[in-house]
Amino acid sequence: MGKIEPGMKTSLPLWQRCRSLVCEQIWPKLSTIWKDSQNSWLDWVTVRNSVVIVTLTTTVLVVALRKIGWTESSELLIYDQFTQWRAIAETDDRLLIVGVTEEDIQAQQRYPLSDETIDRLLQNLEAHEPRIIGLDIYRDIPQNPGREQLMAYLQGENNRTVTVCQLSKGDDDIGVPPPPGVANKNLGFADVVIDNDGVIRRSLLWGRPLPSSRCQVKQAFSLQLTRHYLTDENIEVKPSEGTLMLGSVPLTRLQANTGGYQGVDAQGYQILLKYHSPDRVARKVTLTDVLQDRVDPSWIRDRIILIGVTAPSLNDYFYTPYSRGQESNHQMPGVEIHAQMISQLLNAALEGQPLMSTWSDRVEILWILGWAGVGAVLSWKINHPLHLSGSLAIALLGLAGSSWWFFQSSLWVPLFSPMLGLLIGSSGVFGYRSYQTEKLQQQMAVRVKQQEKDLKLLQTFLEEQTQRQDTTQLESSEETKTWTATEGYEEDEWTQIAPENTEEWTQPMSLLGGRYHITKVLGAGGFGQTYLAQDIQRPRHPICVIKHLRPLQTEGNFFQVAQRLFNTEAEILEIVGQHDQIPQLFAYFEEHQEFYLVEEYIEGSSLSEELGQNHCLDVDRVVALILDILQVLSFVHQYQVIHRDIKPSNIIRRQSDRRLCLIDFGAVKQFAPHLDEETERFTVAIGTKGYAAPEQLMGQPRLCSDIYSVGMIAIHGLTGIPPQKLRQDWSSGSAIWHHLVEETVSVELMDILDQMVAYHFRDRYHSAVEAIDALKKLG
Repeated sequence: MGKIEPGMKTSLPLWQRCRSLVCEQIWPKLSTIWKDSQNSWLDWVTVRNSVVIVTLTTTVLVVALRKIGWTESSELLIYDQFTQWRAIAETDDRLLIVGVTEEDIQAQQRYPLSDETIDRLLQNLEAHEPRIIGLDIYRDIPQNPGREQLMAYLQGENNRTVTVCQLSKGDDDIGVPPPPGVANKNLGFADVVIDNDGVIRRSLLWGRPLPSSRCQVKQAFSLQLTRHYLTDENIEVKPSEGTLMLGSVPLTRLQANTGGYQGVDAQGYQILLKYHSPDRVARKVTLTDVLQDRVDPSWIRDRIILIGVTAPSLNDYFYTPYSRGQESNHQMPGVEIHAQMISQLLNAALEGQPLMSTWSDRVEILWILGWAGVGAVLSWKINHPLHLSGSLAIALLGLAGSSWWFFQSSLWVPLFSPMLGLLIGSSGVFGYRSYQTEKLQQQMAVRVKQQEKDLKLLQTFLEEQTQRQDTTQLESSEETKTWTATEGYEEDEWTQIAPENTEEWTQPMSLLGGRYHITKVLGAGGFGQTYLAQDIQRPRHPICVIKHLRPLQTEGNFFQVAQRLFNTEAEILEIVGQHDQIPQLFAYFEEHQEFYLVEEYIEGSSLSEELGQNHCLDVDRVVALILDILQVLSFVHQYQVIHRDIKPSNIIRRQSDRRLCLIDFGAVKQFAPHLDEETERFTVAIGTKGYAAPEQLMGQPRLCSDIYSVGMIAIHGLTGIPPQKLRQDWSSGSAIWHHLVEETVSVELMDILDQMVAYHFRDRYHSAVEAIDALKKLG
């Protein structure tokens, strides 16, 4: 077997070379891509699509509740309320109701009325040439005297009267038969459909009598009268391909799951009953009025005459949508129910008024889906509970208003179900966000503890270095800032005066991280640098800001701690950057043992330009200013994150909307310890004298340290004097400033600012929310 000498080319079999290529190069890359795609997918599902997931889940839940009938009673309640709110129509003068009242019964001294009385009533009406008469009184049993005369009239070929019978309901109920010998064209069943709550909302137009029923009539009393009336209008009532037609007008058949109904008994041919009015669907006269000829003949001629009982003692009364919520037990006589049905059909056939209709199941599900999505989106977009409640209230009003508008247009659209979807969708996303926030806060608490631990380690390393180099004179220069007003960014506070040899800083790599093209150096120092760059891997190459951080040491434990601290702070910045008024962190990476943060570029001008030297702002403007900053801090502080360097130069007035944006979180400055001029020791304490709280300058910042800084900004704005130039009260350590503004600033505002900038942190507001509430109470 030969051996391979140095410099010789190896000749492996093709399969071995392919195996080597796949195992050593292709497979590792595919594994990395797969892991990245999995992470992206999980992020897409758990964050971006939580609204979609909640919306779909809510829709399924609400639809399931509809299917089991849980929402039906609420939908019917809304239907009744909408019916009551609808404008009352004018009396339908095509109809006349002849009611048998209690007085009529007393006058006749009997009930049932005699056949003779009924015959006289019909003859008197017939004399005035009505178009059709409907007798809604059973005449199956003889009521002498006058039976023969009445039967002769009802059985006549040219009589204009339709009489009633009652369909069998099954079991022992065999129904009520019609008068004997009456032609089918003059018969109609008087049955009405009553919902489970006792209310009539549907009209049964066509039935299928049971074989045992003594009433074998298929058409309803109201439909027969309508058909006779429309015959003279040359409009035919007939079924066509399973749909009942009034001429060219289809009567949409009610299904088991129509509108708010779920699993309702929809046997026969039923439609929704569109009520005309609660008590004046037609003119009303009494039996005695007709018998004594006290009725205007024009009320009868060419009209539909409905005869029925209206005496309460006869119990022919029914609940309607108008009954609900009434002080008295409001019910409607059966004869008026029939009049409501007839008026609805005549309006559709002759005047083109739409009948009550509904959407299909699919459209209703989409309706519910849409409103569930609205609730989910509102909860996702709006953080403040009060603002969210207001937005949901507006959405509910919009939903109710649109449903009412549809109802006015004779379209019954579900309201309770989408309302339920809206609230459940909103609650679902709100609960998910609360859970995510709590989980995030727990993670942030761990990171903040790790951050404090690493800061102490850094301080220990620096103290050790100071002891080793006690013969070395360290020089530090005061932090400087150079603003470029057109960009709205300045040299960051963590950058120091650069050493003499700064060529490597002023000539940065033209491409960082393989994608960021440096266009400008905004600031440079001994430990850091700020660039303006373009992201060449994104469409239109958007501008971003890159902060370049150089650790003090790149070897040993110091660098390991700094590296860990950098990753922790980048994760924190990524979370707080979700707020609209904080620059978003796009990326962070490490190259050549140096750290880079890629952040959103915010175009605008710094607050330091608004304040200036010896320039006082009015009180309202200062209050609005600090309220805006405190609102941002309330978001940041809920994660226990401290900004550490709030001052005018770190607040940008965004050009697009004039909102104040908080930039340059002090956390990033921990990677660039600076030399304290008083102690001549390196320290990680961050802050700007005058704006930084006392405990912060000692390296022990708290959440209320940021509140102190905001208060000093307010005092700067009111007095026009930078805080470091204000005199101090040596007994309390507080700034002396009241005498400068006592003529323009109220005592209440002074007290609030004093509490914000109290020397001891225990005397300050404990949270930004407390300070906000105090300021809002000023009115």
